[in-house]
Amino acid sequence: MLSNHLQNGIETAKMVWSRIPNAEEGDHEDAGLLRKSDGSSVESLEYEVVENHAYWEEQDQRGKLFLVYYVVVKWFFALLIGIGTGLAAVFINLSVENFAGWKFALTFSIIQKSYVAGFIVYVLINLVLVLSSVYIITHFAPAAAGSGIPEIKGYLNGVDIHGVLLFRTLIGKIFGSIGSVGGGLALGKEGPLVHTGACIASLLGQGGSTKYHLSSRWLQIFKSDRDRRDLVTCGCAAGVAAAFRAPVGGVLFALEEVTSWWRSQLMWRVFFTSAIVAVVVRTAMGWCKSGNCGHFGSGGFIIWDISGGQEDYSFEELLPMAVIGVIGGLLGALFNQLTLYISYWRRNHLHKKGNRVKIIEACLVSLITSIISFGLPLLRKCSPCPDSDPDSGLECPRPPGMYGNYVNFYCSKEKEYNDLATIFFNTQDDAIRNLFSAKTIHEFSAQSLLTFLVMFYTLAVVTFGTAVPAGQFVPGIMIGSTYGRLVGMFVVNFYKKLSIEEGTYALLGAASFLGGSMRMTVSLCVIMVEITNNLKLLPLIMLVLLISKAVGDAFNEGLYEEQARLRGIPLLESKPKYQMRKMTAKEACGQRVVSFPRVVKVADIVSILRSNKHNGFPVIDHTRIGETLVIGLMPRSHLLVLLQSKVDFQLSPLPSDPRPGSRPIRHTPSEFVKPASSKGISIEDIHLSSDDLEMYIDLAPFLNPSPYIVPEDMSLTKVYNLFRQLGLRHIFVVPRPSRVIGLITRKDLLIEDSEESDTVELQSTSVRSRHRDRSMLRNGDAESPLLNVLLVQGHTSS
Repeated sequence: MLSNHLQNGIETAKMVWSRIPNAEEGDHEDAGLLRKSDGSSVESLEYEVVENHAYWEEQDQRGKLFLVYYVVVKWFFALLIGIGTGLAAVFINLSVENFAGWKFALTFSIIQKSYVAGFIVYVLINLVLVLSSVYIITHFAPAAAGSGIPEIKGYLNGVDIHGVLLFRTLIGKIFGSIGSVGGGLALGKEGPLVHTGACIASLLGQGGSTKYHLSSRWLQIFKSDRDRRDLVTCGCAAGVAAAFRAPVGGVLFALEEVTSWWRSQLMWRVFFTSAIVAVVVRTAMGWCKSGNCGHFGSGGFIIWDISGGQEDYSFEELLPMAVIGVIGGLLGALFNQLTLYISYWRRNHLHKKGNRVKIIEACLVSLITSIISFGLPLLRKCSPCPDSDPDSGLECPRPPGMYGNYVNFYCSKEKEYNDLATIFFNTQDDAIRNLFSAKTIHEFSAQSLLTFLVMFYTLAVVTFGTAVPAGQFVPGIMIGSTYGRLVGMFVVNFYKKLSIEEGTYALLGAASFLGGSMRMTVSLCVIMVEITNNLKLLPLIMLVLLISKAVGDAFNEGLYEEQARLRGIPLLESKPKYQMRKMTAKEACGQRVVSFPRVVKVADIVSILRSNKHNGFPVIDHTRIGETLVIGLMPRSHLLVLLQSKVDFQLSPLPSDPRPGSRPIRHTPSEFVKPASSKGISIEDIHLSSDDLEMYIDLAPFLNPSPYIVPEDMSLTKVYNLFRQLGLRHIFVVPRPSRVIGLITRKDLLIEDSEESDTVELQSTSVRSRHRDRSMLRNGDAESPLLNVLLVQGHTSS
């Protein structure tokens, strides 16, 4: 009877989910791979402002009141992102802690009678949770697999990845994380929380999801990729702040790890968002302390307070601490290489066999993890409880199923504990808290720590890359704290000092492994200080981070960079390659340039768009004396919008009247921006009649009249820096110009607001005269050239 009801409920849920429109996702089997289903190449984001006629008309209609409103809405969105990400983190943590609490409470109650029955229940609960997670990912939200940080880093670097920031991905990330982390896999929920914050920010930035009828036109304010990029940056910082309760660390993580472009105004909004997250999380924890959250307790949110640990350190301890940094760099680099090899094999062989293989793989990994975490402690002899210390607040053994250090697991006597079960048969947060704990010298044997290190390291490598949401922060902390505590045991036995705490070395080991694997320094250092609440350890954390990063860099790149390359995400790193110094722009650009005339036939546009995948086209015009001029750049997305709307078709092949106001602009700049992470319009979606194909379009009002231009002999290093720092999608490569019409210096760019709101005081006479004539130049003759030379080389496909 109960099984029938359960089956009916599952079928009903599947039917309701299947009715949700999924046109914006498509059949995205290899989410994260930068090759769209139509076979087209990588598509970049358009961070550059297209200053065409529609843009200037919209700007002229906006006054200072709109600018104030625009700024207020940005801060309001930062508030909403912080609240939304904080609530999502609270929900994930509550769910994970309650599932884990019920699992361990039930298992401990059963093993009092039968360890075999307890083992079966433990394995089945983990299997059901992991199965639910992998089923959500494979059938509903394939883009939610993995941590999501390489994809978000690619987005902020200027690469649009289909499916990464959609509403369905957000739902899959939240519920998939609950299943995978609650199921006891060797992964964490911190990376998925970063992706969750980015999804919330992106959805808010575009007013919700129209496909799911969850949108509001009052929120549809930000239509450009530049504004959405700022919001997604706030979401990334909010995710880290929610995951670690580290608001400052979240800001620095966004600055150091994921963003390619930064400014002071964005810094303030990111900091504000992280502060809101901290308030939401702390409020939720205060509410849960009254017992309203079930099994959620002090282990719910990551914070391992070791402020009562080691107070000081001696000079001779620096050597073993440096050794911890070296070990972290070596093991971190090895972890990156092993996960790269296994992920490559998975992607190219195993996962190509379909979703069923992905589900079977995740279930097998869950089964192996459950067997190891339950079975290995059974092989370990129990240890007698140490003499009780009333000041320590530790109880040995701890009550079954409760948070604490000393776990009585398969022990023959009452006053005994199993040190391997204390870290293995436990939630990851509680295990790390046990490893970091102070005043627990000799709680763990070297044999148990070494066994756990080898087995958990292997499980983390194998689990990474399965079709479930997976973060690597907490597994990295567990691996590092294990060998850090081993080194701490050696230091305690060697120096014979009572002031040395093994938990301090566990913390340094955790920092060293994360530094050796992820190669973060400043943000990771602040995060470790915030989650441990011990500022005295800051110099030591800095030391091991610098050493581990230096050692790891000698072997390979960071974890996220390696995974981004595996997924085909073309990240532009902060530093160009050395070979670029000897290359020029002309050598790097493509040899074939596809261009349009100013007035072009609709049939010609359709033919060119179908025959190539370029995303930008130079537009050529001619003067009255027949001179060829390049008047701007026409993006592919603009052409598709014009073809779909058809309102700008004309019968005449002659240019329209260039005088201001002679032709109404029927489009706004927001119409040319596609929704984030969606496919947008394709040429196959547009249906034109034979009469439409015989019409013409004047491209002058819609093109970008001022694209960035570099001379053909400019070094590729300078082009690279210009491209990355400005977030460009195209750069024109042209011959050396024949003349110079002027120079711009610093003083020409100094502008001060005068007392009158409608005027601007300029510091340079030349700029003042040009400012007076700006509107005339903007609306002047469309034959004014972009350059007085012909475009000879360019690379317009992104």
